[in-house]
Amino acid sequence: MAPSHVLKCCQKVLAWVPVVFIALVVAWSYYAYVVELCVCEAWNQTLQLKEGYKAVIISSTAEKAVYLVIFHLLFFMFIWSYWKTIFTPPASPSKEFCLSKADKEQYEKEERPEYQQEILRRAAKDLPIYTTTASRAIRYCDRCQLIKPDRCHHCSACDICVLKMDHHCPWVNNCVGFSNYKFFLLFLMYSLLYCLFVAATVLQYFIKFWTNELPDTHAKFHVLFLFFVAAMFFISILSLFSYHCWLVGKNRSTIETFRAPMFRNGPDKNGFSLGCSKNLREVFGDEKKYWLIPVFTSLGDGCNFPTRLVIMDPEQLAVSSQNEPAKSSGSNQSFPTRPLSESQNRLLTSDSQWVESGPEEENVKSGFCNASCA
Repeated sequence: MAPSHVLKCCQKVLAWVPVVFIALVVAWSYYAYVVELCVCEAWNQTLQLKEGYKAVIISSTAEKAVYLVIFHLLFFMFIWSYWKTIFTPPASPSKEFCLSKADKEQYEKEERPEYQQEILRRAAKDLPIYTTTASRAIRYCDRCQLIKPDRCHHCSACDICVLKMDHHCPWVNNCVGFSNYKFFLLFLMYSLLYCLFVAATVLQYFIKFWTNELPDTHAKFHVLFLFFVAAMFFISILSLFSYHCWLVGKNRSTIETFRAPMFRNGPDKNGFSLGCSKNLREVFGDEKKYWLIPVFTSLGDGCNFPTRLVIMDPEQLAVSSQNEPAKSSGSNQSFPTRPLSESQNRLLTSDSQWVESGPEEENVKSGFCNASCA
């Protein structure tokens, strides 16, 4: 037990190494830009005394003020969003997804998987869940001993089930999910703008370095590496930020991109997509004035997500009605369905249309799938 405890402590300490590395790089960039590039008046005076050199570091007070204001604004928003991403605890499922004491004891005593699934189906009948495993079984976490809500996954690094888990990010030493996904996106955006601003304003001095117009002082190496680091991080973050913007537009997580969620009518990567605008609101909230501020405004509770219920055409209805019994009889596991109205919320009120009456009502309802046309 002792070596295992020591190993876990070492792992926890080592997990902070990437965060410390980023913190050191950011601290150095602050010093290099503010002190060496904007504030170091002593260096300007020294340069002006050197014959044949002009003061190549920013000498205009107005220009300095503009640079420093923009720099500190981006720096503050970057640090704020990064802090929120790191220290916002991942959201876990509520108690209603945990088995009752009697069901838990019965589940643990039962060794046959089909009877275990029967216990889970009975417990899940009143829960707002629409997805299953690939084998049509209830998604259950033996580690946390709870029924997983839609889009919830167990993180082995955090050792908890995380609502709308996207991925575990070593650069923030935290799980990116429902509670901090907005903060993570803002962190990427502000770090991208921060690197772009630094690289753009340092570029002219970087060029002068290669044309030998900078004097031979230690400050020129700060300028040189500042541009290289800013440009390198900008390129790497740009690809990651672009990818997550695409995910937001599709209302997918990274996990769902590689493994599509399984609905009643099969896997569908777009099962939770409501359209680009509504997908954006689901992450950033209804009030646009808070979109660029790292405060939590995401819609929902992380346990229940609206789905776009699509009415299938008559041919698909016939195929679905024939295949559905075969699937359920083959696996002998019918997934507990929820009333269709429960998948609607204010994001769907303007678009959803339902068949309320008519002799084909039951057939139409059987043709609904919890999927989305992105």
